[in-house]
Amino acid sequence: MTGSPILTQMPKVGRSLDRRTAREVIADKLMVLVATNMLRPGDELPGERELANVLHVSRETVRGAIQTLAARGIIEVSQGSRSRVADVDLSDVTVTIASPNAIDSYDLEDVHAARLHIELKVVGDAADKIDTDALKKLESLLEAQKLCGDDAMRFLICDREFHVAIYRACGNPLLSDFVTDLYTYMMDYRRSAMSRPGAIEASYRDHSEIVEALRRHDREAVVAAFHQHLMRIYRTTKELLVDGSGRKQKQKGTRNPE
Repeated sequence: MTGSPILTQMPKVGRSLDRRTAREVIADKLMVLVATNMLRPGDELPGERELANVLHVSRETVRGAIQTLAARGIIEVSQGSRSRVADVDLSDVTVTIASPNAIDSYDLEDVHAARLHIELKVVGDAADKIDTDALKKLESLLEAQKLCGDDAMRFLICDREFHVAIYRACGNPLLSDFVTDLYTYMMDYRRSAMSRPGAIEASYRDHSEIVEALRRHDREAVVAAFHQHLMRIYRTTKELLVDGSGRKQKQKGTRNPE
């Protein structure tokens, strides 16, 4: 499994991939999901088959990764029941370049502006360079997203894989790592946003349009579809950052308080 293309597209988490096993790569990916609040303490992990399908590895690799995280106290494994996320603080774990704590300390407007400025360039380059293997992966992830129903956590696991696959296709590892860090912004709010009625369906439609444009290598259409997607993310996140009286909720450690 260590030679498969999917493993060369995983976030590095500060270490070289070429000396790491598939189990270690997937363990780090699951740890990142916990560090970014996509998986929260007490959450049951999806089943091994489901994770293997989304992460494009064998069930044995997923099982080994979970055992690795259990030994580190990040996952709790109980006989006869689903594995659960332990009550751990991984906010200082580096995702690609920065920790989620570092990204979350910025103001929403600044992060949104950065995504529009950089991410649209990255996905435009991906439209020019994406290959058949990456397109097949995206199509597989779209199918997996269909099976998520209204489960925001499961959808977001697929969503992250979807976004990172596109970022990696741009051909510039530094830019792809940087926009991956931007993607993690306020992930706890994203999960709440995706729990709203119709949110998963709307995101899936966006993803379908993006993949169709990528198939055609239509840079303009990919950028337009991604712009629409980023605007949706911005609006729904902003709504959750504002309380019932219209005042922006205080963000812990924000660099630009209002």
